[in-house]
Amino acid sequence: MLHIGCHLSFAKGFVHMGREALKINADTFQFFTRNPRGGGVRKMDVADVTALRELLAQHGFAKIVAHAPYTLNNCAAKPEIRAFARQAMADDLARLEYLPGNYYNFHPGSHVGQGIDEGIRLIADALNAVLTPEQQTTVLLETMAGKGSEVGSRFEELRAILDRVALREKMGVCLDVCHVNDAGYDIAGNLEGVLREFDRIIGLDQLRAIHLNDSKNPPGSHKDRHATIGNGTIGLEATKAIIMHPLLHRLPFVLETPNDLDGYAAEIHLLREIDAQMEKEEEA
Repeated sequence: MLHIGCHLSFAKGFVHMGREALKINADTFQFFTRNPRGGGVRKMDVADVTALRELLAQHGFAKIVAHAPYTLNNCAAKPEIRAFARQAMADDLARLEYLPGNYYNFHPGSHVGQGIDEGIRLIADALNAVLTPEQQTTVLLETMAGKGSEVGSRFEELRAILDRVALREKMGVCLDVCHVNDAGYDIAGNLEGVLREFDRIIGLDQLRAIHLNDSKNPPGSHKDRHATIGNGTIGLEATKAIIMHPLLHRLPFVLETPNDLDGYAAEIHLLREIDAQMEKEEEA
């Protein structure tokens, strides 16, 4: 069964997101833990999060993904920016213990001229400062497009971060399809080759979730401009291959396409139809 969902607004609370997901036939979803362009966070409502836990269990949801705000930069040059990132991550992880066993995804950061090696060191240092042996949340490094001084556009960079994290068992990777394409990996034309490369460098056992999207740009553009499914340079046939790949099909797929809720519903319907049709063909 395909586990598919989208990014939902946290504005009306936890259980509202779960209900919205059910309305569009999703069985996973992603949400920002706090203001994505700032850092403000709403007060924790324990009854609300408990209601979401019950709804997720009742309806057999796959793991859901909490997304850190874009303002986090664990390898910034300014110490006060790094300090904010650590404080926000630590607070997010403490809150996510009310939703145990799920994922916390973040953009590794931008080294802003300090160099990739220093960026990797600072990101790993931040993770070593906030991860705890008791936590039940798995933290995901997201693959990046490589715009500006972003760290994480090459699989080797993510591996280098992971190698420096003491509590490695608390870590994983989220593969963003548009980002990987824009970083220069030919995921549309050579999916098997990209997965072999990922497995060789990081290990497919570390891949925990996928951001599913198309791209407005060709491979290697380093632009990070998402497109709706089938309406970009990756295309619908490549998307079919991604969602049905035996090494990926078990993972939660989160749509990160430029859409409203109706648009996400249409994409989920399309992808579920593809999944059902291909399963029928395999059984025939």
